[in-house]
Order: sequence, then structure tokens, then C-alpha cells
Amino acid sequence: MLRSIRSYSTHVDLKTTLQNAIPAKRELYQYVKKNLANKEIGQLTAGGTIGGMRGYKSLLWEASVVDPNEGIRFHGYTIQECQKFLPKAKDEINDPKSEFLPESMFWFLLTGNKPSQDQINEFSNELALKAGLPDYLNKILDSLPSSLHPMTQLSIAISALNNDSKFAKAYASGIPKNDYWEYTFEDSINLIAKLPAIVGKIYSNTYHNGEKLGELNLNKDWSYNLSSLLGLTSNDSLNLNKLNQDQSKDVVNLVRLYCALHGDHEGGNVSAHTTHLVGSALSDPFLSYSAGVQGLAGPLHGLAAQEVVRFIVEMNSNLQNDISNSTKIEEYLWGLLNSKRVIPGYGHGVLRKPDPRFEAMLQFGLKRSNEFANDELFHLVKNLSEIAPGVLKKHGKTKNPYPNVDSSSGVLFYHYGIKELLFFTVIFGASRSIGPLSQLIWDRVLGLPIERPKSVDLKTLAQ
Repeated sequence: MLRSIRSYSTHVDLKTTLQNAIPAKRELYQYVKKNLANKEIGQLTAGGTIGGMRGYKSLLWEASVVDPNEGIRFHGYTIQECQKFLPKAKDEINDPKSEFLPESMFWFLLTGNKPSQDQINEFSNELALKAGLPDYLNKILDSLPSSLHPMTQLSIAISALNNDSKFAKAYASGIPKNDYWEYTFEDSINLIAKLPAIVGKIYSNTYHNGEKLGELNLNKDWSYNLSSLLGLTSNDSLNLNKLNQDQSKDVVNLVRLYCALHGDHEGGNVSAHTTHLVGSALSDPFLSYSAGVQGLAGPLHGLAAQEVVRFIVEMNSNLQNDISNSTKIEEYLWGLLNSKRVIPGYGHGVLRKPDPRFEAMLQFGLKRSNEFANDELFHLVKNLSEIAPGVLKKHGKTKNPYPNVDSSSGVLFYHYGIKELLFFTVIFGASRSIGPLSQLIWDRVLGLPIERPKSVDLKTLAQ
């Protein structure tokens, strides 16, 4: 049974819902600050300090926690629970294959309250109304060489929107600290709203000579517009990959699921932590999240999905399409491990059990058995998830031998026609905005200070 969730009137908008939640959170923050400042919540070690601070509980993050054994929880709720109570697209409410919306997840992460269907319908419309790009940004993106990495283009575009930052302008004019959050909120909503158009523009310029691939639809949700602007909907001549109506509907739901699940993963990951760190200097949301995107572009963070697809394609070729032969699969994996290579898509910095996000993405394909019946890459991913953990356990050098979300997500996009592997991370960049920006608003609500830990040298650690 789902735990009770606070819910306000269906006529209350997101900002008012947030305002209603602020007093209690500020009171709790002040209580902790005044009464529990000396409470110990962990132990620092030399190994932790030189090992990337892994496991240090030193960052306030409100919306999600990654439990080593249970995986991600959003305000205490599992993925499966969120799938049950978070609203879907208004025209797919009763469709069992329809996924909940990223904007539903943003509302929930930001406020801790379950949004109503009416509230999300209105919020989706607000995002669509604010989705258009200013002329100066279109000119900037059109001026960039198509050879420039798409993640670099994404970071440039987000930074450039600083030109319109309400927070930056208000701060320059001199506003009370208690009002910082309102301008941060407005900037964050504007940024999230414009990401589908930014992503679509980058995809068009980089891979399709600037050809118009889709249209913004003011009556559709955020993920639908993102899919449309990538040419993935069945809109007559704009249908880039010639998807039929059912496939188009499925790929929109894939984008919804992917973006909702990738939106937040507690605060310690590079993109989230970087956004928080830069924001702690009172940089506006555009500059803060642009920095987070640059962290996401690193091969140890956001580029994992593309590496998995490369690996699966190569493995399928080496197996000569004999994807159900467990003996051949095991031999192939041992060959990798014995040559000091890793199995892409396996292992996790925190998790010690299978990643529930992987299971949710895998189930997306399994629910569409007819669509994926002849997709050898998808079925190889499934078979690999049943065989690789045993091999890695025998190998004995991996703390978590189970598949993470990257094992499945890239192959699903590949199936529907996004075969430009570098671009997977750009879609990730759109989705990851949801969590760090919701936390950035809370950073300003609570008046968190600039982040400035003390450093230490090796000589001191060695004493």
C-alpha cells in the first residue's frame, strides 16, 4: 500500500504548492542548524579523501537517496510506486503502456507532494508555452560547427540563456535573500521548458544539416515535444525515422520513462554536485546547470550508455548473432575480463544490488514483445543480464556485478532510430535538469552558504 502523500487543491499551481511547503522545511532547517550542528553523521578517512570522497555524507539533498540495496528512492518512494501515482499525459491516462511524465517527477521532487492530473496538465502547457528559443540563441547554435561535440553545444546553449536570467538581474538590483528562491524558480522553469527545443536544434544542426525535424505542440507534454523535435513522431513528412503510429507513441513513452528516471540520483553524482557547487556561489540556474552538463559529458559519468551500445553491437557481431548461446556469451565475457577490460553497463558506485532503473527500462521493451521480437541487441542485453552477474561473481573483483541503467537505455533509443551514439548523453542532459534544478531552488529557499570544504595534502595524511 502506498503511503499517504500531501495533496493540495487541483487548482493550485506549482509555485504556490512550493510556497506552501517552504515554512515547514525552513523551520526544520533552522532546528538542525541551531541544535544539531555537532551531530556526527559519518567518519572521514584518508582513503575516502583520496578516493573521491565516496560515501561521505556531506551534501544536503532533499528529493532522492540511493540505497545500496534498494536503489533510488524519490522522497522515500520506489520507481514502481512512482509509476503508480504520478500523472501521465492527459490523453493517455488509461493506457497501461503509458508512462508517467518527467514534469510529474519534477513537481514531486520539488514539493514532496503528489500532483493532480489537472495540475500536471496545466504545468505541461506552461512548459510548452515557454519552450520557444530566443533569436540570439538560435543564431549562436547555427554558428557552431557541426563537428563540435553535441554536449559542448548543449552547455553553450544553456550558458547563453544567462542573458535572460531573472535571478541575475534581480540580484544585481538588490533583492532580499528570502526572495532569491522565487527568481531561481522562474529561471529553472524557463530552462527546463526550453531544453526540448535546444536538444532538437542541436540534433538537427549536428546530424541533419539544420533541417526542421518536428514542431512544438502547445497541447502536448514536455517529452512529446522533445520526441517531435528529434523527428521521432509520426507527423507526416516530419517523421524522420518513418515510425508508424504505434512506434511513435512508444518512443514518446520511452522518452518519458527515461527522462523521469534519469532526472535525479541523489546529490553526489558529478552533474548534480557540480550544479549545486556552482549554484552555491549564487550563479544563476543557467550557469549552474551548464557546469553540471559539462560534468555529465565526462566518460565516467554520462557517456556510459553509448559505450554499452558499442559493446553490444560488437559482441553481437562476434557471437555471429547466436545471442542465446550462454556458453559463447560466458566465453566472450571471460575473454574481456582476462584481457583487463571491463563489461560496460555493469557495476555502480553505490548500488550493491540490481539497478531498479535497469529493470524499468527492460520492462519497457518486454511489454512491447512484438515490437522487439526481432531486435537481437535488445535480447542480447536481456540474456547478458542473466549471465554476466555470475561471471563477475566468479571473477571476484567487482563490488556490484549487476547491470545498471546504462545497460538497457541506449539500446532502446537505438531501436527507434537514434543511432548517433554521442547524442544519448544530450538526452540525458535534458533529463538530469529535473533533479539538480529542483534542489537548487531549495538551496536558495534555505539560504545555504557557498560550498567550501577544507583541503589536505598527502604529507598531512601520511603523518
